[in-house]
Amino acid sequence: MNAGNDSLPLARTGVPGLDDILIGGLTQGNLFLLEGDPGTGKTTIAIRFLMAGVEAGERGLYITLSETEKELRHGAASHGWQLDNGIAIFEVVPPESLMEADQQQSLLYSSDLELGETTRLILGEFERIKPQRVVIDSLSEIRLLAQSSLRYRRQILAFKHYFSRHGATVLLLDDLTSDAADKTVHSVAHGVIKLEELSPEYGAERRRLKVSKYRGQAYRGGFHDFTIKKGGVSVFPRLVSGEHYTKFARHQVKSNVEGLDALLGGGIEQGSSTLILGPAGTGKSLFALQFIVAAVARGEKAALFVFDEELGLLFDRVRGMGIDLEALRDAGSVQIEQVDAAELSPGEFAHRVRARVDMAQAKTIVIDSLNGYQAAMPQENALILHVHELLQYLNRQGANTFLTVAQHGLVGDMKAPVDVTYLADTVILLRYFEALGRVRRAVSVIKKRTGRHEEAIREFRIGDTGLKVGKPLTEFQGVLRGVPTFVGNAIPLLTPNEGGGSDV
Repeated sequence: MNAGNDSLPLARTGVPGLDDILIGGLTQGNLFLLEGDPGTGKTTIAIRFLMAGVEAGERGLYITLSETEKELRHGAASHGWQLDNGIAIFEVVPPESLMEADQQQSLLYSSDLELGETTRLILGEFERIKPQRVVIDSLSEIRLLAQSSLRYRRQILAFKHYFSRHGATVLLLDDLTSDAADKTVHSVAHGVIKLEELSPEYGAERRRLKVSKYRGQAYRGGFHDFTIKKGGVSVFPRLVSGEHYTKFARHQVKSNVEGLDALLGGGIEQGSSTLILGPAGTGKSLFALQFIVAAVARGEKAALFVFDEELGLLFDRVRGMGIDLEALRDAGSVQIEQVDAAELSPGEFAHRVRARVDMAQAKTIVIDSLNGYQAAMPQENALILHVHELLQYLNRQGANTFLTVAQHGLVGDMKAPVDVTYLADTVILLRYFEALGRVRRAVSVIKKRTGRHEEAIREFRIGDTGLKVGKPLTEFQGVLRGVPTFVGNAIPLLTPNEGGGSDV
């Protein structure tokens, strides 16, 4: 967060999340620039800014040089808004486009006359309405009329001083169509907000914004994701874990699976993160669900974010293992969200997770899987930073977080698509191995920051009674490589009956 003076009166924008980034809103009586390519949401934010003014008892004036009043009202109506009381729309019509006889000339209007006439019309309407909030859309038209950078700068300075004398808070919109490299207004404006739209190779477009300048006022730096949906723009401030901390008592949390808790040295610590790592089909989701079931048994709330599996299939699959996940959801004990990585930005996902912790009081969070989460990220380095901040935030709220990662391959040397093992407090490793003509599964704990853990490797089975973890595999070597060597005198492997039935 950039430091500044927080004592000045602020004009709230009314855009969810944006006022948080601006630490309250826009300082009153100043001129601000909102820039971005067409379609990034400038008009929607500007209309909501004027509506927030009406809610605060202020009059608003929308001066449009690019859109018609009909287009503006239609756009507002698409969000369920009515621009009637308190907001005036002034459509600046160039004189040469009027059909009255006294406006016709045999010679073309000069740029000087056009700019002067446009300015006279804008200031005349301002004097008539006397608004406290003004939007001018867009600067591209004024830039074209000015023709030179010097005249353009002088015109913006004239607007700034005029509106400042009348105490109006002004939002200038720039669609960057006439000269995207022109930074004239940046030096004149009190603050600058830039909107961007990214187009991934697959999936919906991603939008983000940043405050690149704000004189004398604190604000949250960096890029922040936002969406445009019915109802307006929603901004998701970048998560900074250091700003959030809740006091809580640390104690050991069990999975209620005897062998697994033994591996974990009795369980995991409250307010820690656990990574469950293994190839496809080893049971990573089931291990995480065991902690959800145990949390519900303790009377706590839990949240499950599913990236990879259709919910109906997941419900049917785990019901066959003795876990009625759908009933837990219907009872309100477990909040479950199906996440489409192609349609969701990382900032919005972090916002959803925070909502489950802050509003639903969930104390166990499962993200299944990090492979799906990675698909929502533009690049791997950004994924590491997002996961780090999210895990730190959840840890500081006293939540237990479980992430699953599917490794490439089935046996032998396997690699994960992204290495986050150093971020997690506990790492549970699942493996396939072959023994006595059968494909079997093994589990081990390879890392635990918050206490001692068992160094053994145990076999586990998944059956119709759920998860069964056996005794340490002391008679085998090379289990983690997938093809172990038998070195003992007995066969300490789970039988199908010990596993609760046949594999599911």
